[in-house]
Amino acid sequence: MALKYRTATPIALRVSLSLLLFVLALLWLSPNYAFALDNTTSLPTLADFLEIVQNGHKDDIRGVYVDSVLALPVVQQPAGKTTYVSNRDGEVTQFGLASQYGNIGLLAHNHKAGQSFSKLTLGQEVQLVYGDGYVEPFVIKRVLQFQALEPTSPFSSFKNLDKDETLTAEQMFKSAYAGQYHLTFQTCIAADGKLSWGRLFVMAVPKKTAQIRPQQGR
Repeated sequence: MALKYRTATPIALRVSLSLLLFVLALLWLSPNYAFALDNTTSLPTLADFLEIVQNGHKDDIRGVYVDSVLALPVVQQPAGKTTYVSNRDGEVTQFGLASQYGNIGLLAHNHKAGQSFSKLTLGQEVQLVYGDGYVEPFVIKRVLQFQALEPTSPFSSFKNLDKDETLTAEQMFKSAYAGQYHLTFQTCIAADGKLSWGRLFVMAVPKKTAQIRPQQGR
């Protein structure tokens, strides 16, 4: 199957702080789960993955693929449920509030599909798959890690693990989701016996060599 690509244009909209605080808590809603074992099942090829996740709708984000790392279907948050994250193994959730910034957020619990996010590294290529089979390529350019100073509170401040700074929840959110068009993976970091000890954001920007999707026939 020939792979096709598209680009997108960012927009900038304001997200309320009250919603943001709930969203930053959403990945630690299930504290009693045990960690999932590593998935040793062989990943499908990208071509096979496209066949699996397509639904014929060109505007639906249906999957995300990173060679030798992950091949995960993407589901949408139900209308009005900004804190929803799928509890199914091997599935990620598109973050609705990120789209208000013109960007793409993919959420997963760190005891589910989110455990694969920690295996993502700088320079890796990410393939975002749409419902009609189009593929949008990104390249990972930034990894952000924060410690929640109050892990069980949605009002926690966050310490940047890579430099000496402490951010509010709103500042951390904007560092991960605001700005020029990009894709962000988000999950929690587990440490010291706490599933919600910290937050991990892996950010990828559009690949410069991507082909612009043709307008005709859409």
